[in-house]
Amino acid sequence: MLTLEQKKVIVSEVAEVASKAPTAIAAEYIGLTVADMTRLRQEAREAGVYVRVVRNTLAKRALADTPYASMQDGLVGPLLLAFSQEDHASAARVIRDFSKKNDKLVVKQVALEGKLLDASAVETLANLPTYEEAVSKLMAVMIAPVSQLARTLAAPHAKLVRTVAAVKEQKEAA
Repeated sequence: MLTLEQKKVIVSEVAEVASKAPTAIAAEYIGLTVADMTRLRQEAREAGVYVRVVRNTLAKRALADTPYASMQDGLVGPLLLAFSQEDHASAARVIRDFSKKNDKLVVKQVALEGKLLDASAVETLANLPTYEEAVSKLMAVMIAPVSQLARTLAAPHAKLVRTVAAVKEQKEAA
């Protein structure tokens, strides 16, 4: 049994994480073994995701003054809370990948920047590129016109060199 002080610590910890997190996911974990939960926590830790199993009454108090207050009504049954800490999609990726391996983990709620989404949005959210991937795609788009211009400007010179080389070969052959 938790003491009042322990409960206050849990509520403040979850509230602090929730206030900074860009994404929150509530998932039902009925039927997961201790080994499964340990594996999930390890994968989450490696991905920079805060995962916590919290009593619903404590979770409701913790989320009350955060952007995720809209999740309070859906906190029913044994749930774990997952908060992205680095990028928007990290929690969704961890939960989606783990639930593919273990169908006992069921997503109940997804919230992005405080807005409650449909539970199926976890797939869409998980498919978002990471920050590094988005930057590299942007750089590729930005550099494409410049590299095309360089190839276009170099083409006449290259064609002239090939033509002179072909004329030289013809004269040597004759």
